[in-house]
Amino acid sequence: MRLLLVEDDMMIGEAVRLGLRKQALAVDWVQDGLAARTALGTETFDLVLLDLGLPKLDGLQVLKWLRGTGNQVPVLILTARDSVSDRIQGLDAGADDYIVKTFDLNELAARVRAVLRRRSGRAENVVEHLGVTLDPASHEVTRNGAAVNLSHREFSLLEALLERPGKVLSRAQLEESLYGWGEEVESNAVEVHIHNLRKKLGAEYIQNVRGVGYRVRAA
Repeated sequence: MRLLLVEDDMMIGEAVRLGLRKQALAVDWVQDGLAARTALGTETFDLVLLDLGLPKLDGLQVLKWLRGTGNQVPVLILTARDSVSDRIQGLDAGADDYIVKTFDLNELAARVRAVLRRRSGRAENVVEHLGVTLDPASHEVTRNGAAVNLSHREFSLLEALLERPGKVLSRAQLEESLYGWGEEVESNAVEVHIHNLRKKLGAEYIQNVRGVGYRVRAA
């Protein structure tokens, strides 16, 4: 999953970015509202973490612009504005959730998972498909009841493929789910991770659609 973090406080931003990367999430980070609008207008994200008190363009203005363009990417507001009226204003402008600083990183990660789960139309946190289960909260994966040890990258790639079994994702789309801005991407990284996942989950579990990309077989 690829997230956009919009936060001008360097200490908070760095803590959130590092904390969510440990949750196997790719996080891109900008520090002002105009940079956020540029990023959202040119790239695709699975979720936006949006501060309100931003330089150059207020976070609420960014949110109203985003929804005005028809972009329905989930938005979780992170802010020091803690009045009821501020929460109502943010939610009515199109935010999916609202968390007040200072917050616990574990709670933030849980709220991120909840918003992503609702976006996918799932009631349960655990994803199960063809004998494989994936738990985003505990980072545990099992195959036919047996634990499977995956690296952070392998976990992220499998989670992206399991979001919609049968849907083909290109190599570029998979790279976006694995790496944030500034992270070095090796030329064969996706192929290596796919190879490792096939060894651990079975060669037939992930299919290569020649010239297009990869998918988890639908059934």
